[in-house]
Amino acid sequence: MAVQVEVQLSVREAVRQQVGRVHRQAAPIRMYHLSMNTKTLPSARNTVGDLAGLSFAILARLSNESRRRRHLKESGTDDQAARQAPRTGLDINNRDEQIADCTANIESRGGKVVFVYDEPHTSAYKRRRVVAEDGTVEYRVIRPVYRKALSDLRKGVAPNGERLDGLICPDLDRLTRDNRDLEDSIDVVQRFGRPILDNSGALDLTTESGRTNARVVTAFNNAQSAATGRRVKRKHQALQREGIPTGGTRPFGWCEDKRTLNPPEARLLRAAVYELLNGGSLYVICAEWNRDGIVTARGKAWRAEGLKAVLRNPRMAGYRMFTVVGDDGAESEGGSRHVRTLLDADGDPVIGQWKRMITPEKWTAVLEIIGEAPVRGAGSNTRKYMGTGTLRCGRCDTALRAMKAPPSAGKPQGYFWYGCHSKGKGGCGGIKIDGPNTDKALIELAVAVYERAAAAREATVAPTPWTGAARLKAVAEDMAAAKAARKAGRLTAERYYADLHEYETEQRALLKDRNAHMKANAAARDIPATLGADWRKGRLSLTEQRAYLEQAFSAVIVKPAGRGRRMTTMDRLEPVDAS
Repeated sequence: MAVQVEVQLSVREAVRQQVGRVHRQAAPIRMYHLSMNTKTLPSARNTVGDLAGLSFAILARLSNESRRRRHLKESGTDDQAARQAPRTGLDINNRDEQIADCTANIESRGGKVVFVYDEPHTSAYKRRRVVAEDGTVEYRVIRPVYRKALSDLRKGVAPNGERLDGLICPDLDRLTRDNRDLEDSIDVVQRFGRPILDNSGALDLTTESGRTNARVVTAFNNAQSAATGRRVKRKHQALQREGIPTGGTRPFGWCEDKRTLNPPEARLLRAAVYELLNGGSLYVICAEWNRDGIVTARGKAWRAEGLKAVLRNPRMAGYRMFTVVGDDGAESEGGSRHVRTLLDADGDPVIGQWKRMITPEKWTAVLEIIGEAPVRGAGSNTRKYMGTGTLRCGRCDTALRAMKAPPSAGKPQGYFWYGCHSKGKGGCGGIKIDGPNTDKALIELAVAVYERAAAAREATVAPTPWTGAARLKAVAEDMAAAKAARKAGRLTAERYYADLHEYETEQRALLKDRNAHMKANAAARDIPATLGADWRKGRLSLTEQRAYLEQAFSAVIVKPAGRGRRMTTMDRLEPVDAS
């Protein structure tokens, strides 16, 4: 260990000395000749110290706070608010100071600044998941503004049309903390003869020693960022074990302290859970909330996938959660993100230090309906017709698509048909039916289903009870007894985990059966009494129409029109009950 520390200290001292030499060499009195491209630059005599006649762009970083202030200033309506906005100190090295320093540096050496690249608060270190052209997954630092600056530098033209001869940034640490990105900058300097500088004078990519120094410093900066990331991760893990809420946007349903409930939002969430457990649709709930002007904690409109994420969060049941990154559940950089329940050393959920929204039993029932994690491709779609996804071809069972009528058909504006795909696209091409009339028929069929369900509910004296409640309770008691026996040393690890696996398997099966029973027992309980009138008069959004239609039918088969006899649109539709 002592040898390793000594080696690390000697390497750092060597780097420190190298940086000091570059600082001294970069003084204005010392000139370095660049291999300039005479086709793109006005003269080949320019040097790192002498920038006369050269046009530079600045790569400036916008912190979250400075970006907000700039937005207020540029809006033209909140100048006073921009001036009076309180400072937190997070933007102490803000955009204006970066630009002033870089401009003074360039102008003092005879050059001029022609453009400023404003880079948002993006990390120069953290990698993101990227899918390459061949379908493989790679991890890269995503910085589109930085890429745009290098691209313009290669062309020698700034976005405003001015000639671009070089780029300057506050320091090497801001230029990049990734060696792959640094090599791209080196390539621009070497191949196109356009310098990339920093205010400190330590960045010199025009010489071999300068490039070596930049590579070493970037590697150390990368390691420093990695070490900081590890420390932050350990801190969050400690907070998680104690059930302490952390920073970020407040969760919908809770106040800014992330501990106490927000009464109006809590009522909405609990009502949504009730509707979902009783056969309701998340799409309908979101449509109603959006119509009433209810927004997310970030001020956005509600979408079904967003509401699912809220309901999936273990916070709903009072449990501490942790974020899983990656499709395989591994905590790798990039990939999809979702949350899971944090378990302690004994396998029990860690209780969060906040008020729970619903009971753990109800939350488990919700997960049985919406799933524990997002499913790829399960987001909302862009279909614009009510029947797509529900209508099926009566000949080949392919889902029908909507086809707009061309002007030559002589149909009213907006007219369309539902038809089967051609043989080359997986269908038979043999079914076609009037679109508007089919939508009207689908409404009547769906409303009739809901009216029959309402009549059946009124005729039912009481809902049938679920018969597995006693067994579910017994399984929970057996699991608790096994855990107590294991802690007391009366049960071996092999026997305990074998029994636990059997108990958990039976518990999941019972919970799934209970939730299916709850849904079937209360199906369509909360369907509005005015559904038929609202639907027929066009008071429902397309999202609500599709949701009610998919609840009523698993599919609606469109039969061929037949020959020699005229069939109505209703005669050609054969609904398949969703139950």
